[in-house]
Amino acid sequence: MIEKFRIVIVDDHPIVRSGVVRALEKQPQFVIVGEGESADDAIRITQEELPDIILLDISMPGGGIAAAKVISQACPAVKIVFLTVSEDEATISAAIEAGARGYILKGVRGSEFVKTLTSIAEDDAVVLPGLAARILSSMQSKAAIKNRNAGLMAQLSARETEILQHLAQGMKNREIGESLGLTERTVKHYMHNILQKLHVKNRVEAALLAEREFAKE
Repeated sequence: MIEKFRIVIVDDHPIVRSGVVRALEKQPQFVIVGEGESADDAIRITQEELPDIILLDISMPGGGIAAAKVISQACPAVKIVFLTVSEDEATISAAIEAGARGYILKGVRGSEFVKTLTSIAEDDAVVLPGLAARILSSMQSKAAIKNRNAGLMAQLSARETEILQHLAQGMKNREIGESLGLTERTVKHYMHNILQKLHVKNRVEAALLAEREFAKE
C-alpha cells in the first residue's frame, strides 16, 4: 500500500496554485488537504490540518518567510517547502533559517518537482542542484566573517572589552571614563588600541561590530 503524504499549497497566483494542484493530484502518494493565498491562510490551514508538507510562495501577501517562522515554531513536524522564482542567495538563506526543508524554483520539470517533494516527505532536506553550491558558499562566507570577528574580539584585553561594551551602548569617551573611573584621555588611548585590534576605521564601525558580537551573548 502506497504511503500518502498530506500537502497544503499556498500561493497568491491562482494559475500557479491550480497547476501545482493538478500535478500533485496525478500522484498516488500525495493528497491535497488545503489551499490558500496568504501568510495568514498558511498559518491557519497548517494549524487546522497539520499536513506533512506545506508549499509556500515567498512573495505572497504577508510574506512566505514570515509564515514559515510561525509554522516552524507552532507546528515543527510540518515540513516547509518554498516554491518560488527567487534565486537570490539572501532570500534562500533566510528561507532555510526560517525552517524550510526544501527550496524549489518555479518552472522546474514536473518529474523533478514530484521527485523532490517525495524526498522531502521521506525526511530529506532538499535544495535543487545549482542552488546548493551557492547557498553553501554564502553560508561559508558568513561563517568566515563570524569566526574572523570572534578572533579579533579575543585579542582585546578585559578593560578594552569593557570599554567596547560601553561604546556599544552609545556612550561617549567622557561618559565611559566616568562609568569606569578612568580619565577621558585614558579612554581615548584604549579606544585607539581597540580600533587597531578590530581592524576598523572609526568608533561607528567598532560600535556596530560590538553590538553584533555582544548581542549573541
